[in-house]
Amino acid sequence: MRPAPHLRHERLLLRNGARLLAGMDEVGRGSLAGPVSVGVVVVDVATRSAPKGVADSKLLAPAARIALLPALRRWGVARAVGHASAEEIDAIGIIAALRLAGTRALESVAREVGPVDVVLLDGSHDWLSRPAQGDLFTLDDEPLAAAPRVHMRIKADRSCASVAAASVLAKCERDAMMVVLSADHPHYRWDENKGYASPEHMAALRELGPSVLHRRSWRLPGVDDT
Repeated sequence: MRPAPHLRHERLLLRNGARLLAGMDEVGRGSLAGPVSVGVVVVDVATRSAPKGVADSKLLAPAARIALLPALRRWGVARAVGHASAEEIDAIGIIAALRLAGTRALESVAREVGPVDVVLLDGSHDWLSRPAQGDLFTLDDEPLAAAPRVHMRIKADRSCASVAAASVLAKCERDAMMVVLSADHPHYRWDENKGYASPEHMAALRELGPSVLHRRSWRLPGVDDT
C-alpha cells in the first residue's frame, strides 16, 4: 500500500518562518484542448492532517476524487483553482500560461487570507516564478501577487498533503469544465477524454479540424496533417 501524503514537509517550512504555505499542482498541461489549471491549497501551523483518502489525483478514480471534494473544501486555510485558456496558451506558450493560471489562483486565496509566504511546488522545474527578464505576457487589469518563495519537491503530489489536495481540486474543476464545454463540441468527446489525445479525439480532429477551444499552436492533426 502506498504511503498517504502527509504534512511533514509543509510543517518544516512553516517552522522556518512561513506564516502561510500554499501547496500547488497543475493539471491539463498535456491536453490538446481547454485550459491549463492550477490548484492551490493554503495551510498554516494549525492545519490538521488532510482528510482520509487524499492522494495525487492521478492515482484516484473519478468517483473517489469527487467524493473528497466536500472535505477538501473545508480543509486548510484557503483554496482556489486558476485557469489559463487555450487562447492564452497559444499566445504566450504553456509555461507562461501555467504561471498565469498559478498567479490567478494565488491572487484568489490572497483576497481571502492575504499573500502566502512560500509555495510548495511539485516537480523539479519552477514554472511559477517570473523569469529575470520579465513575463512575456501580463494582464493589465489583473494585479500580480507579491512573489512568494518557491520550494520544489519531486513527487510532492504523492508525499505532500497540500499538493495532493491541490491536484484533486484542480483535476475535478477542470474535468467539470471540459464536460460542460463538450456539450457544444460533442464530436471531440471531451466529456470522456477531457481534451487529451484519445483515439476518438484524434479521429475527430482529423475529420473536423480544431475547434476554437483547441490549442492551435500545438501539432494538431487537423492543422499539421492537411
